[in-house]
Amino acid sequence: MDYTKLGNRGKCTNRIEKNQVTYKKLFGDGVPVAYATDPDFQDILSRFIFGEVFYQGELDDKQRELITLVVLATNQTLPQLKAHTQAALNVGLTPVEIKEAIYQCAPYLGFPKTLNAIAEINEVFKAQNIVLPLESQKQVEEENRLDKGLAVQVEIFGDIIEKNRDNAPSNQKHIQDYLSAFCFGDFYTRGGLDLKTRELLTLCILSSLGGCESQVKAHVWGNLNVGNDKDMMITAITHCLPYMGFPRTLNALSCLNEIIPE
Repeated sequence: MDYTKLGNRGKCTNRIEKNQVTYKKLFGDGVPVAYATDPDFQDILSRFIFGEVFYQGELDDKQRELITLVVLATNQTLPQLKAHTQAALNVGLTPVEIKEAIYQCAPYLGFPKTLNAIAEINEVFKAQNIVLPLESQKQVEEENRLDKGLAVQVEIFGDIIEKNRDNAPSNQKHIQDYLSAFCFGDFYTRGGLDLKTRELLTLCILSSLGGCESQVKAHVWGNLNVGNDKDMMITAITHCLPYMGFPRTLNALSCLNEIIPE
């Protein structure tokens, strides 16, 4: 008897069982449409994502679905975003948590792509009779959004923020103000998600965008400063892999290893 084959079959069976358990938890008893036309591809996809990646590291299902949502929004893979919005509700995420994760994308994706994602999510919410608009999570006013945003920036990144503001050329200081008031004031201060979650999602968004290595490195520091350790960041980036591919995953891990060497 070939015991190597037996061992591989045992491992594969475990992966298949894990996939079935996770898929049902997320999507119920439905069968993916791709099984009708591309069953081999669907098996590879499902067993890898739901039978392996979902079991790597210590993130819970809610954290994993939030990460999935922001990466799908970043990629503008809207049919999958719609499916995972329902999955996010199925694992117990609230409509507010889902919306806030997508709102968090806006400073990095821009408004049009974020609005595309919001439209898909709203369709799911309406089908589930979730009343819109949701309760406001706003926690700043016009007169304090800059100051409150700057305070969050300093909490995440430390003294480098003041240095960056002081060193900005005079014709570009408005960008520093926008960064503080818009990115951090309008979004990071909002309710619905805590600071650790927002910062982890931001790392995933930037990793998925590609070409943002400087910002990925900065947000590795930011994640450390708010209490997300290297193992958590590795798990989060790994969870992005099926949706953003190996090149961007490896680039993100390279940034992480540069800031926090093994």
